[in-house]
Amino acid sequence: MSDVLTPGEARLQAMAAPEGEIAAATHTLVVGPYLARQAARGEASRSTEARLDEAAGLAAAIELDVVETIAVSIQRIRPSTYLGKGRVEELAGLIKAQGLGLVVMDCALSPVQQRNLEKAWGAKVIDRTGLILEIFGRRASTREGTLQVEHAHLAYQRSRLVRSWTHLERQRGGFGFLGGPGETQIEADRRMIQERMTKIERELDGVTRTRGLHRTSRARVPYPIVALVGYTNAGKSTLFNTLTRAQVLAQDMLFATLDPTARATKLPHGETVILSDTVGFISELPTSLIAAFRATLEDVIEADILLHVRDVSHEDSAAQAEDVGGVLRELGIEASADRIIEVWNKADLLDEAERTRLLNLSGTGRSDRDSAAPVLVSALTGEGLPALIGRIEARIARQRSTFAVVLPPEDGAALHWLYENAEVLDRREEEGGTIHLAIRIAPEKEPRFLNRFGGAKRLHRAG
Repeated sequence: MSDVLTPGEARLQAMAAPEGEIAAATHTLVVGPYLARQAARGEASRSTEARLDEAAGLAAAIELDVVETIAVSIQRIRPSTYLGKGRVEELAGLIKAQGLGLVVMDCALSPVQQRNLEKAWGAKVIDRTGLILEIFGRRASTREGTLQVEHAHLAYQRSRLVRSWTHLERQRGGFGFLGGPGETQIEADRRMIQERMTKIERELDGVTRTRGLHRTSRARVPYPIVALVGYTNAGKSTLFNTLTRAQVLAQDMLFATLDPTARATKLPHGETVILSDTVGFISELPTSLIAAFRATLEDVIEADILLHVRDVSHEDSAAQAEDVGGVLRELGIEASADRIIEVWNKADLLDEAERTRLLNLSGTGRSDRDSAAPVLVSALTGEGLPALIGRIEARIARQRSTFAVVLPPEDGAALHWLYENAEVLDRREEEGGTIHLAIRIAPEKEPRFLNRFGGAKRLHRAG
């Protein structure tokens, strides 16, 4: 794969201004145009305030200077401008009075709606899809993630080249919605976009083949995979860091993690698992971006256990859980699947009464480690993590047999093999040095175990 740019691509990249400088200088208005009838029909269980706060958080994720946020209740969507004429004029006055250069609309706009609003307001306009694409362009760091995001962004921009003053200015990252040389470049831009998309598709074919080889290689080391999923900013990366003692980026920021991160870690009984941190889901995620993180989502699909991490301190926690469930269903995973453990995170942010209520509803304090109830934790303070780890071990144990093994004191090699290849659940030594062990072993290692320890007694059969 070559990173050599064509003259046209080089020209586009050279024209792009530094992202941070543009963002800091871009005074932004965030508008939440929400249909009033949705709440009446029960289609939107999250509050207007929370939706608007999330939209402002998305803008802040790429360091835009958000001057004001406004929620607008609308009865129906206007084909030409999305908002009604009166609202458009009202916002035009505000934009002019405050000298705003960018308006973020927390909805999906058609190219025509976007163009008409820009003309009416004299400011640049992006919708929720465009904003998320910009965030993903900034955050993606793996080769595949970068290429997939760029491909999705190019497809999005291609439909919006009708604007008289918008031009594709991004090559790898950057603000595709800020500035441009004008109408005379439209046809040339379309050709360059298509050429670049074709080139990306060829490169992605190569990356996909390479990733397939890596996955096959990992399959030769058959550790259970535990994938963390959840709404963006639910605390997955903090939990991942705590469980693995890693230092993955963990910030109070939407989409802080976009590329898959995997670490091997040992559980208390000796079992090695691979923990995988994944991109946070979000409501109204552009479908084109699901493909952009295929590597992450494959980890989710193939995982032995899914930890669905929820921020139970958030007022819209239930609605966020529904959104995550919707994405999982798109991947062929039912939210009630046996391999899902629901993790109620951020217990440290709850008041005492709510914390007690959720603790009683959860399985955190129960003796049954194989319970289906959620586990209340604080990834930040470590509260509830022993119960969560116990739950993970119990789920893994369902598919594993346990055996009783007796070893003579001099067979150190056999003892070492068991500690390396199985979970040692119990160990007792007689006065003469004979060692009695209770071990649990993975199905793929069981034949080798039985071949070496023919006298072992089965205590529990997998399944």
